Amino acid sequence: MPLKSIIQDVRSEIGSISRRGFDVKLGYGLRSRSHRVVQDGLVPVVVIDALKQSCWANMPPELLRDVLKRIEESESDWPPRKHVIACAGVCRTWREITKELVKIPEASGKLTFPISLKQPGPRDSLLQCFIKRNRNTQTYHLYLGLTQALTDNGKFLLAARKYRRPTCTDYIISLNADDMTKGSGTYIGKLRSNFLGTKFVIFDGQPPHAGATVTKSRSSRLVGLKQVSPRVPAGNFPVAHVQYELNVLGSRGPRRMQCTMDAIPANAIEPGGVVPTQTEFRLSNLDSLPSLKFFRSKSSRSESFSSGPLANPKEEMLVLKNKAPRWHEQLQCWCLNFRGRVTVASVKNFQLVASPENGPAGQEHDKVLLQFGKVGKDLFTMDFRYPISAFQAFAICLSSFDTKIACE
Repeated sequence: MPLKSIIQDVRSEIGSISRRGFDVKLGYGLRSRSHRVVQDGLVPVVVIDALKQSCWANMPPELLRDVLKRIEESESDWPPRKHVIACAGVCRTWREITKELVKIPEASGKLTFPISLKQPGPRDSLLQCFIKRNRNTQTYHLYLGLTQALTDNGKFLLAARKYRRPTCTDYIISLNADDMTKGSGTYIGKLRSNFLGTKFVIFDGQPPHAGATVTKSRSSRLVGLKQVSPRVPAGNFPVAHVQYELNVLGSRGPRRMQCTMDAIPANAIEPGGVVPTQTEFRLSNLDSLPSLKFFRSKSSRSESFSSGPLANPKEEMLVLKNKAPRWHEQLQCWCLNFRGRVTVASVKNFQLVASPENGPAGQEHDKVLLQFGKVGKDLFTMDFRYPISAFQAFAICLSSFDTKIACE
């Protein structure tokens, strides 16, 4: 049988599973004793078992690798990219080969597995996403944009819910749009503000790099007692601090913000710079999200992250500042060039670039690493690139939604 016919047959077989309920959503999973898959709903186990026992599961490794490579290359965009994840759910052999073929977003510019949301974005371009706000439920949903016109529903990535406390505000970030609580197995981090809404801390639910220190809190101890497996340490790991400049004189103008990226070294933006990269989820509630564990890199089985420069606590951290807008005399407003991605003027709009305090100003300091802006009443665009991950970018943008008593 010609190789082209084999690829077509495999894609057709995988596609039939997708149509019967295998519409992949980042962060959902079902576990059986023989396999783990990521999926949108509860797919009958017999469907996957049927494929596992078919002739495709016993394909010679060399031929299988060539077939899976061509499928990975051809299904580059969502929703067809769900077929790549479907391939990883067939059996152990398919899963191992698929994991080797799928590159991290930094190199491929694609978000495939859930762990991709914790890994740095592409180096050469901005990854275009958008955020939908629901004022009634105080929830925010992050989607990967599938078209330039923002007319599609997008690919769901992350969700967050706002929780008001007496002295602060928490935004709980989850892989599951229907379960945004810290006790959930789909919890991956949170954003916490002070009372004034001028200072924020982004916490990761697992160590972002070797030597990361955990911040203990009453809520994390309660989660540890009720949910966390003894082999997984509970706690919040600070990965970034966001600060908005106080506006004590009440002068009109754009906000000024600064982000200190605790988990990213200052030299990451230089040529050859690297960022500690997580390679697997070490979530505690394996019954709620068992499928995430198979997303570890084959070369990093003993660690949940690649050792990075911040293993040295003396390493300088990357500092980001919002790009200063210019005053437009004819429009009588402050303007930034969002290249058509932002259409509504708002105090929430911003672009982040590397701060000059990271070193001598160069070409790397002119690149916009994260931009966020309004395009509708409750619709906002979010574009990010290396060295920021989708999780970090989403958390930073959530800080712009919070009420800032002393900054307006």
